[in-house]
Amino acid sequence: MAVETDPVKIMKQEVGKTAASRVSSGAIVGLGTGSTTAYAIESLGNRLQSGDLKDIVGVPTSFQAEVLAKQYGIPLTTLDAIDRIDVAIDGADEVDPQKNLIKGGGAAHTREKVVDSLAAEFIVVVDSGKLVDRLGSTFLLPVEVIPMAVTPVMRAIEKLGGKPELRMGIKKAGPVVTDQGNLVIDVKFEAIDNPIELEKTLNNLPGVLENGLFVGVANTILVGEIKDGKPTVREIA
Repeated sequence: MAVETDPVKIMKQEVGKTAASRVSSGAIVGLGTGSTTAYAIESLGNRLQSGDLKDIVGVPTSFQAEVLAKQYGIPLTTLDAIDRIDVAIDGADEVDPQKNLIKGGGAAHTREKVVDSLAAEFIVVVDSGKLVDRLGSTFLLPVEVIPMAVTPVMRAIEKLGGKPELRMGIKKAGPVVTDQGNLVIDVKFEAIDNPIELEKTLNNLPGVLENGLFVGVANTILVGEIKDGKPTVREIA
């Protein structure tokens, strides 16, 4: 295996490793989606293989997480078969000073919210570029919608002051389709002053399944940074 030299990738690996090191033997682990979380899943697999970690099972939040878990030898289970999740590890697209998040860059936020909200501890893995003073300042807010409701939901979002656009596929003709078979509307809000109210308001629109605001769900934020050319990880508890 080639030795990684890209400082950004090394930093993501370090954040993933740090998160994976918080998992104890016998734990039920929520496995998030995204590039940094992928390193955490890889690290969990390595710990299992070395015997450092025993008897963990994972609950994947996406097809991506499921494929990676299988690749790295992490046994999987479903929410039907368990009564708790001890820890979930997942990324975020934005994190505000109150540890509220915007997620959904990978269009997996609905499953992620189910799993991350159930976890006794939810560890968020990000790089420092994801830290913002206010949610919505750098990232559009994803809203998952059943296909028949796209147009009325977009009209309703415009009335709420948002600028909605249907997320289109890359290397795929047509829109992005979620693991649930739905579509994603990305919304620009000039300011998200009250994330908890906006989360509820959007989820009450008929046809909306879930949106990417995660309010009061995260416990620990692990932030990867590059200082003097070296990757470091700091914790916001």
